Formats: sequence, structure tokens, C-alpha cells
Amino acid sequence: MSRRPKIARVRRVLIANRGEIAVRVIRTLRERGITSVAVFSEPDREALHVLLADEAYPIGPGPARESYLNPERVLETARRVKADAVHPGYGFFAENAAFAHTCAEAGLLFIGPPADVIARLGDKLAAREIARRAEVPLIPASPGPLAGVDEAGKAARAIGFPVMLKAAAGGGGKGMRIVSTEAELAAAWELARGEASAAFDDDRIYVERFIERPRHVEAQILADAKGHVAFLGERECSVQRRHQKLLEETPCPAFDPATRSAFADAACRIAKTAGYVGVGTVEFLLDADGHFYFLEVNTRLQVEHPVTEMVTGLDLVAEQIRVAEGDALWFGGDPPAPRGCAIEARILAEDPANHFLPSAGRIDRLRLPQGPGVRNDSGVTQGFQVPVFYDSLLSKLIVWGPDREIARRRLLRALDETVLEGVHHNLVFHRWLAAHPAFASARLSTRFLEEHFTAAALEPSPEAAEVALIAAALHARHERAAVALPAENRGRSPWRWAERGRSPGARR
Repeated sequence: MSRRPKIARVRRVLIANRGEIAVRVIRTLRERGITSVAVFSEPDREALHVLLADEAYPIGPGPARESYLNPERVLETARRVKADAVHPGYGFFAENAAFAHTCAEAGLLFIGPPADVIARLGDKLAAREIARRAEVPLIPASPGPLAGVDEAGKAARAIGFPVMLKAAAGGGGKGMRIVSTEAELAAAWELARGEASAAFDDDRIYVERFIERPRHVEAQILADAKGHVAFLGERECSVQRRHQKLLEETPCPAFDPATRSAFADAACRIAKTAGYVGVGTVEFLLDADGHFYFLEVNTRLQVEHPVTEMVTGLDLVAEQIRVAEGDALWFGGDPPAPRGCAIEARILAEDPANHFLPSAGRIDRLRLPQGPGVRNDSGVTQGFQVPVFYDSLLSKLIVWGPDREIARRRLLRALDETVLEGVHHNLVFHRWLAAHPAFASARLSTRFLEEHFTAAALEPSPEAAEVALIAAALHARHERAAVALPAENRGRSPWRWAERGRSPGARR
């Protein structure tokens, strides 16, 4: 077990990430008077996180393994610029126990849980054992990794089909396959094992009962090094595709006070049993009868953390830094009570009409919504070239309302205000989702898209298509007119020129 370096107060933080989460961390660091140090790959040279950071340093070419996922380059940069801490964001090194250990050995404070805690909770089988010791309900599963497909078949028959093959390491939906019958098992085994090996360099697979139409609900926790653990509310994350979340909200519409209390207690027991320190998320599946079962622990800041911030008023990045520095929870055992409802829509560079395929290219136009109860966490600007090398997340649109219906309507209004051109994106998908009757009435499960979504649902009506064509023609005409202006007149109002009795394109 590595020792965490003793740092009285963090002064210089290297952010080992990119995109909107790097921007998010930079903003908190600036508010706290802490110097932010960004790193960037060559395609990200003009990215927003590079422009906003106090300092920024190149770490390699586009492929992540040669830049953001190259621990030697990241840590060498941290040492060279005399950083005293590293914030991993999410993804990349955020749940990498070896990286956290190396940071500690180098005298750098890793703003996250201790390396040994990350290692234990990052292994799903070890995490299940922690949950068992904490007396938290578990989904029936094989007791350990399976030696081969024959052993998997025996375990599946004992549990009962359908089952889920799951990688013991990693997360993010990789190394997972649903198996409905024994005839499907052999092919699914090879696919799950191969994907797990490629993604995590660990091909251990176990079998777990597959719960039909569950809700995916997670608990936001915050723990200090003095043994205090706080529950900061739950998040409903059931709207997913290929086990990847698309929209999140808090509170969970399916919870009553008794369920929420039991849920909070279970999440905190797991954190205490694991010796957790920092911000983390305990994930559960909720069945149709209202019973919840432990799924996994994410030992990092979640993509969807802003919805918790919107209802509690907390800055979770600031809380991460405080507990990493050794402070106790400032609110003791009485965290701020959540107020109202918040919803987050992930704005992705992908084409929902074409199997959600990722998109790359230049962002030609970008206008983000504003107004009451609206927050944008964006990592891009107009003119930015979206690279092919990284996750497709461009921005997160978060809205707050005093109740779920007002938040939902506010989301629709904010989506209508958003303009994003130049790459494929999922704005029209989120408009469809927020307006769907099943979503409006909170009839949710992880099979929501399977049951309700088809690409045809996104096709515009003839009237909307006509309006879009007219708007596109007017925009193209405006762009041509702007290019035709003499250089000294560009950007000046054509109305002013009209007042002077002169066309803006006319020669003097």
C-alpha cells in the first residue's frame, strides 16, 4: 500500500485529462486560487481547456496511448512544472490504481481515493465481496472467475437464464454480454473474453443473473480520511445505449423515502467497509418490485456529477480537493438537503440516425443555451476540430427545476436554443427523448431505447424540413454576403450602412 504524500494545501494541480472535464476542474481551481496546469495532445493544441488553464504543456500526438494515456509523459510533465497534485478527471487514469500509486511514490497528491482502494473496488469480484461483508443485497452470480465455457454453462444453469457474462476488471459496458439461452453461450463467451482482454488486459469473466428491465440508480458519496461518509443523493441513469449513459437525473422518480433511506445506508456501508476516501459513486440496479442490488463502485468523479451539484449547491471538485488535503467533511454528518430536480443531457458528436456512430470534423457554428436554471459544461468552441481519437462527448446540458416536469420542460427549451453545426450530434435525439410520453411519465428502464427508439423517430415532419431548408438557404446567403464585403467593412452592421444611404458592399 502506497502512502499518500502529506501536502498542507494544494497550490499547483496538473489535470491529466482533456475536454469538458478538464475545463470543469480548471474553473474550480481558479476559484480556489490554485494554479491549473493543462496537458494536451497535438490535435488539442487549441482546445478550450488549453486556452483556459494558467499553464499548458504538450505531451504527444493524437492517439491517447501516446499522450493522455502515457503515464511517463504525464508524470514527467508534472515533475518538470513542479505540480504538487494531479487531478485525473474521469476516464484515462481516473481509476488506474498503478497510476495513483506512481503519483504517491513521486510525491504527487492524487486527487482521488488511495491506490489500494481503487484496486479493490476496480475488480468487480473483489467489490462484490466488500458489498457482501457490508450486508448489501447482491445479484446472484458465480462465486469467482470461470475457467471456460463449460464452467460458465454450469454456473448459468444454476443461476437460471437469462444471464450476463461480465468482465471482472474495468467497466464502461466493455466485456459484457447478455445470454438468453445456453445455445448462445459459447459465442458470447468468446466475445466477452476477447473484449475484456483487449480493454483491460484481463480476460477473467464471471456469470451474473440478468435482471429484466431494471432501472440503473447510483448513489453519490463523499468520504473523508477520518471515517465520515456522506450520501449526497441518488441519480437515475437508466437511459442508455450499449451500456453507455445518455441522460441522467436526480432524484430517482421511482424512490419513496423508505427506499431512499435504505439505499443511502447501503451505499455508505460499502464505502466504510472499503475504507473509501474522496468523491465516489456506488451503482445499483433497481428491479420492478423496488428491490435494489449492488452493481459496482466508480472510484472517481462521474460524468453526471453536475446534477448532484445543481440540487445540493456543492462543488464536488472542491470537495475532492478538500478531502485529498486531509480535511474533514465541512458539514459533518448533515450534508445539504437536495432541492428540486436536475437533468443532464450528454451532447455527443455521434449520429443517432446511424446506429450512434461517432463523428469528427470542424464545429462551424455553436450557440449554447442560457436562462434560468440552465448550465453548460462544454469542452469545445466554435471552430474547434473534433478529433477522431477520443470519446465523443462535446458538452453537457444541465437544467434545474423545482420539480421534474418543470425541469423536463426547461430541458426542451434549452435544447431548442442550442445550435451545433459541422458535425453529427444527438441534439434531435434528446429533443425526442425529453418529449416522449414514457420519459415524461418516468416509465424508465435500461431497455428504454430498445422499446421506444427507432431512427425513423428522428425524421422531421414535412413542415419542419421545409423550415430547415429555408433557414439553411438564408444562412448560406448571409455567409456569402459576409465574404463579399470589403475587409474593412466586415463585422459592421448592414443597418448602419443603410442609414447612411450606402450599401455595405458599395465602393466609396
